[in-house]
Amino acid sequence: MSAPISIRLDDEVRATLVAEAADHGIGLATYIRQLATDAAREVRRKRIREQTAVVAKYIRENKEAQDFVEYWGTPRQAGL
Repeated sequence: MSAPISIRLDDEVRATLVAEAADHGIGLATYIRQLATDAAREVRRKRIREQTAVVAKYIRENKEAQDFVEYWGTPRQAGL
C-alpha cells in the first residue's frame, strides 16, 4: 500500500529533477518515487550486509557457533 507525501524542493533542485525525469520520459513524481525506492532498497541491502558481517564475526570468534555451523551446514544422508 502506498501513501502520498509532500516535500519542498528549492527551484534549482526541482529543475534538475524535472530535467532528469524528462530525459527518462517520466513525470517528476514518478522519477522521485523511483529514486526513493532505489534508495530504500539500498538501505535494506546495506543493513542485511551489516547484520551478516556481525553473524560471521560471531561465528569466527566462537567455537560453539563454528561447531553448530559445521554440523548444520553440512548435508548428511541417513545411513552413510
